Amino acid sequence: MIREKRYGEVTRFDLARNLGGRGWYWTTCYVVDGLAIDTGCARTAGELRASLSGVPVDTIVSTHSHEDHIGGNGPLQRERPRIEVRAHPLALAVLEDPRRLGMEAYRRLAWGVPEPCRARALLEGQVVRTPRYSFQVLETPGHARDHLCLFEPDQGWLFSGDLYVGGRDRALREEYDVRAILASLKRVAALPVRMLFPGAARVPHDPRAALREKIDYLERLGERIEGLAADA
Repeated sequence: MIREKRYGEVTRFDLARNLGGRGWYWTTCYVVDGLAIDTGCARTAGELRASLSGVPVDTIVSTHSHEDHIGGNGPLQRERPRIEVRAHPLALAVLEDPRRLGMEAYRRLAWGVPEPCRARALLEGQVVRTPRYSFQVLETPGHARDHLCLFEPDQGWLFSGDLYVGGRDRALREEYDVRAILASLKRVAALPVRMLFPGAARVPHDPRAALREKIDYLERLGERIEGLAADA
């Protein structure tokens, strides 16, 4: 299942496996000026390829190596061998051999196992250039150790991957680090963000307020957890 929406020059694709006519476990891909940021899961790779037919894509940046963000990398690169995949150095081994993810049955059912792809490292401080835009690379660990965000300073666009996810956190992976994600959120909240493009949430009307609200929520949650631990 796939939904498409335009935000000026940025096209957003919301992707989910169709079960009984309903989308389950939605994730998001963005395409702008020949650059794709994340590619959804393996279950939706065919729909994404079809939607991108005739759309120039030269580079894919994977914000992190979780299976619901890298599933279209291999099929797109196989179809278009010149596509370059870029990701954090810690993500490369998984992108080249997704079996390293060690996926449980529910993850294989919901998202499928990604195909391998060829990838190159993307480092803090580097710039991903497209014909019209320049995206600064920011290391933003917390949701995953290999998490990156992209910021286009002239446009004020922040592509946050799963660093920012709206609402409340209902489930945490083993590698999730609340202190690190708070530090990363505070870092991007200090940027002059005018549009926030998250990896699994609505595009907020007021991005800086949304980031501040998420920071406040996580700080309150941390204080509550510390209080419960002290009382135990």
